[in-house]
Amino acid sequence: MPPESATSLTLLGRLRAADGDAWTRLVALYGPLVRHWLGRGGVTAADAEDLVQEVFREVSQALPAFRRDRPGDTFRGWLRGVTRIALLRHGRALGRQPRAAGGTDALEHLHALPDAAEPAGDEDDEPAERNALYRRALELVRGEFEAKTWQMFWACTVEARPPAEVAVEQGVSVAAVRQAKSRVLRRLKEEVGDLIE
Repeated sequence: MPPESATSLTLLGRLRAADGDAWTRLVALYGPLVRHWLGRGGVTAADAEDLVQEVFREVSQALPAFRRDRPGDTFRGWLRGVTRIALLRHGRALGRQPRAAGGTDALEHLHALPDAAEPAGDEDDEPAERNALYRRALELVRGEFEAKTWQMFWACTVEARPPAEVAVEQGVSVAAVRQAKSRVLRRLKEEVGDLIE
């Protein structure tokens, strides 16, 4: 059975099944990144929340069309595209609004700034964006584990400490450390699947 039609516990599968909790998790995971992209696109804080809602409304409508047909296709890249379209629409809407009369030095200064509708250097942010997504995804599943399990996972995976060292520190076997690491990583994979790649 192809993965698209298989029953899935991943976030993407739950989103496609219209699971409300999955949408809450998606917004918690990707909302900060969308706000970052909007800010880099020149959106003011006053408009950002409305645009974030618009982006996720678009995502909910377009999600059935999301596919990973080519190498390099990612959910994050697709979401960035949806965000760019929202930015363009926002920019056009601002262009149709009447300009303030009278002008001030501050207004002239703002008009002299380069257009930020298309952020430059986005590719440079990819590792930082991916790391931030992983950190938020980890926070989403953290409460599902005992403190000791989480500490062993964190020490081995994030701090890159050898399992033998962590085992001695925690007073458990090396196998228990590896099992804790595996359980957290498996749950993370169940939760977000490959949405972060």
